[in-house]
Amino acid sequence: MSVAFVFPGQGAQTVGMGKALAEAYPAAQAVFDEVDEALGEKLSSLIWEGNQDTLTLTQNAQPALMATSIAAMRALEAEGITIEKASFVAGHSLGEYSALCAAGALSVGDTARLLRTRGEAMQKAVPVGVGAMAALLGLDFETASDVAKEAANGEVCQAANDNDPAQVVVSGHKGAVERAVEIAKTRGAKRAVMLPVSAPFHCSLMEPAAGVMAEALSHVDIEAPAVPVIPNVTAHSCQSATLVRNHLVDQVTGSVRWRESVMYMASEGVSDIWEIGAGKALSGMIRRIDRSITTRAVGTPDDIKAVLDG
Repeated sequence: MSVAFVFPGQGAQTVGMGKALAEAYPAAQAVFDEVDEALGEKLSSLIWEGNQDTLTLTQNAQPALMATSIAAMRALEAEGITIEKASFVAGHSLGEYSALCAAGALSVGDTARLLRTRGEAMQKAVPVGVGAMAALLGLDFETASDVAKEAANGEVCQAANDNDPAQVVVSGHKGAVERAVEIAKTRGAKRAVMLPVSAPFHCSLMEPAAGVMAEALSHVDIEAPAVPVIPNVTAHSCQSATLVRNHLVDQVTGSVRWRESVMYMASEGVSDIWEIGAGKALSGMIRRIDRSITTRAVGTPDDIKAVLDG
């Protein structure tokens, strides 16, 4: 049995996430303390007792989800299940930072600061209302990409997230994305819906944010990950600190190749994938990509007990 650990992206955040882990495991509490110290604020209070809308703000959600994922990882480690159990690690968008942190490539404090910078830079890159994202359901990646190209019409519209065989997210100028929604319906999409996001992530409009992240990453120590990571932009294994840095910059404007990443892990013999942190969104995508893969969510003490009980 070969296991991979994967880490969720934005959208999985909920008030209260990780609190039970912190209460049950001192090592998990220490992660939240370290993130609070790195950011110079009590992000943990927002995560556990705050307002959902405030938590959902990009600059808060990104470090908060990472903190919850790493807290779950530290709880697993306290029970003797280390990162070396995984053949690969991967994360969806910001989850790639969690994966790298879990694999020892980045420190918790640096990861928190990078994600705060990333969230703020992505929000500032495009004025609110100028960009948008939409989910095209029931279309494969090739068809969705064609829809995006047709909808662009001189503006930006790109396939941003290749999530699973029937879910592709497009991103770009609001008018172009709205055109993509209408075109998708004529191409056989089961549904095409605008997403409640504050910026058009993972498209060329994010170029200013990529520049900010290149500068921020140039000042951070990055180690070779202890286990191979699957970067979003390549969907192939990587264990080079230099390439990790480059991939994180490219990821800001590049597509999240999640379907291909899961297919790659399956081709390398992965039969079980554990989703470490908040929610179960990735588990659902994985089952739609390859039904032969067993998924497990690990985000609470009960989940960890279930792992230990086998």
